[in-house]
Amino acid sequence: MNTIDIAVIGAGHGGKAMAAELASRDFPVRLYNRTYSKIEMIAERGGIELSFWDGHTAFGKLKITTDNIADALDGAKVIMVVVPASGHCNVAAACAPHLQDGQIIVLNPGRTGGALEFRQVLHDNNCTADVIITEAETFLFASRSMGPAEAHIFRRKNTLPLAALPASKTPDVLRIVKEIYPQFIAARNVLYTSLDNMGAVFHPALTLLNAGWIEHSQGEFQFYVDGVTPSIAQVLERVDRERTTVAMAMGVRAQSATAWLARAYSAHGDNLHDAIHANPGYHGINAPSTIHHRYIFEDVPYSLVPIAALGQRFGVDVRGIETLIDLACIMHGTDYRHRGRSLARMGLEGLSIEEITRMVETNTVHQSN
Repeated sequence: MNTIDIAVIGAGHGGKAMAAELASRDFPVRLYNRTYSKIEMIAERGGIELSFWDGHTAFGKLKITTDNIADALDGAKVIMVVVPASGHCNVAAACAPHLQDGQIIVLNPGRTGGALEFRQVLHDNNCTADVIITEAETFLFASRSMGPAEAHIFRRKNTLPLAALPASKTPDVLRIVKEIYPQFIAARNVLYTSLDNMGAVFHPALTLLNAGWIEHSQGEFQFYVDGVTPSIAQVLERVDRERTTVAMAMGVRAQSATAWLARAYSAHGDNLHDAIHANPGYHGINAPSTIHHRYIFEDVPYSLVPIAALGQRFGVDVRGIETLIDLACIMHGTDYRHRGRSLARMGLEGLSIEEITRMVETNTVHQSN
């Protein structure tokens, strides 16, 4: 039995897969979901049936399955938050009264600014526990829920950058979390994990530009294979260039989406279209069945909106990203700029690049007058 007690917060596609995979390797796992009906069958069975891309199966027997956040957190050393970024504020507020000194919180992933916003919410809720908030660049698995107590993992990434807030704590965190997932590697700081956000590049553009096909077929096509045509790949390339330019303006050397696919999945191509099609982990993943999906309501306000805000703050042309935000607002009838992660919600309003860097590296800010 592995001795690191782990709480998994969220029982969606990712949370169920992570909880099952960890439990199948004998980690003590506490699975929390705020809606008990979604985990009732898991509780009755005592765990989750898990299948893998290579055909083998496993059963993850869970220590606790609960809708009580206090029970989930009590005694957990590592807290894996696996919910859409739209839920980070609510999770942070729910956790705040129950967190204990020494716990490590991992946002899987943080999207853009997740750790910064999570810390701000804990502060606003008067949380005094000495915890370390970290964020992963993306989610370790390509996975799907296959039933009430079943999950499937399509592929596992080769490596996954992770950073603590502040970055001076990252080595301490990695000494523990690498025992859970050796794929975790150190990112320089949370600006790197936040700006190397590939969901921002892939998810909104693919969903918005395939909206007609999604609505006509209810998602009955391969999202990354059929949905990435040469012209749509050009839009992805534009969004990717804007993202990496925002990062460069902030002193962050972000990797391109093509380089990321090579590192994460060993998928290579001369351009983004070819690299996506060369990734076996994307084959078999269908499109969303509706455009009212987290690829819009999560990735637009919690990925594209903060990247655009940083671009505007530091003088970068982000018209491609702004166009996608406009389309999402029109299609959903929602003001995602208002709902999304602003500089203020991330605790960055009015800060210079130097001040932001100092804050994420050492947790100190000496704001200029």
